[in-house]
Amino acid sequence: MRVAVIGGGVIGVSTAYYLAEAGHEVMVVERYGNVAQEASFGNVDLMGPNSTLRQWTVPGLPYRALSMLFRQESPVAFSARFEPAMWSWIRRWISECRLQRFKENQQRLKILADYSAQQMAQLIQTHEMDFQQHKAAMVMFRTAKDLQLARLTMQLLGESGTNHELLDQEAARQMEPALSTEVDFHSGLYLPDDQAGNSPLFVRQMKILCQNLGVEFNFNNHVQSIRNEQNKVELQIDGRSVVVDALVIAAGSETAKLMHGLGTHLPLYPVKVYSASAAVQEYEMAPKVSLFDDTYQVSITRLGKRIRIAGCAEMGSSSVNLHQKAVNTLVKVADDWFPNAANYRHANFWCGTAGMLPEGIPLLGATKHPNIFINAGHGAGAWALAAGSGKLLADIISQREPEINMQGLTLARYDTKH
Repeated sequence: MRVAVIGGGVIGVSTAYYLAEAGHEVMVVERYGNVAQEASFGNVDLMGPNSTLRQWTVPGLPYRALSMLFRQESPVAFSARFEPAMWSWIRRWISECRLQRFKENQQRLKILADYSAQQMAQLIQTHEMDFQQHKAAMVMFRTAKDLQLARLTMQLLGESGTNHELLDQEAARQMEPALSTEVDFHSGLYLPDDQAGNSPLFVRQMKILCQNLGVEFNFNNHVQSIRNEQNKVELQIDGRSVVVDALVIAAGSETAKLMHGLGTHLPLYPVKVYSASAAVQEYEMAPKVSLFDDTYQVSITRLGKRIRIAGCAEMGSSSVNLHQKAVNTLVKVADDWFPNAANYRHANFWCGTAGMLPEGIPLLGATKHPNIFINAGHGAGAWALAAGSGKLLADIISQREPEINMQGLTLARYDTKH
């Protein structure tokens, strides 16, 4: 079949790879001039399956985030534009943070994340990929209250047999000697099997693998409309008509708009995400283990000669302007943990939109239209879920039985919404 994939981020490119590997003729349509230009450029650099468990749906997290709203640094920033869609999304998000919903969502997410990790490992081994990846991550809890909020997540890790160890302050400093002696914290959760790496570099390497399989990339192309007729899908792309046998919508924050044109409303909201890249100045003081600050929801990763800081969410804005609170947050977190490793105030800051669903779980598979499929809503966990999500979509389109249970991952979950 000839299959079009809308979206050149980590989800779209991974989907294109597995479709091409399955023998399909694939074209990727991307509105920017290259792959990984939006959310995938600034993804949190943690790619292990357990990175997805540090989600925004943890019970108690909305209230903690909102309580920090008026500080100079906060995991969430709001623009001046308070729109009804944003508040509707926030209400649904808070409802998904209820204990039972959290447990259900995390169990489903863990199945997908573990499957994706298996596919990623196979990719790396098969193609001998090197995108500055390295093992081990540590989640840092500044206070005992922060740790208490994470107890449910740690319980899930234990139930799934995941290697993890809660370290007190002294043991955490031994694990990461570069931690500042000035920062006071309660404990750290060490995850020896988690991985981190350079997300944009990974996507660019996947693009080359796709091209070697014959995938056609169409950059600077804008999809204006989609029409499904007679077992074919017609795309209007910058005034020209393209007809394919099947279509995958993996357009990140633009997915809701495209699906709305097809008569399906999704509670997917465009959230601005942030990252910063700073040159290492003192290598002995730079991190060796990837860190995730649980309070501010920010990751710090050493990638070669650079330190990447990623996190913070801004709501109510789609502009390319940097929100000062988000910048302050990234700088504070990096300065707190590794103050002498780099000059973070002179870092290169970036922001872009990511499509997020209130549940924190992506949507995969068929839509109500024959031959139109969706692979979107991965949010900050997109990289950790990309390989598995792409493989599942390729299997579904190829009419092969998915290798994991898809319950709760498809659009059907909105037909029986609680």
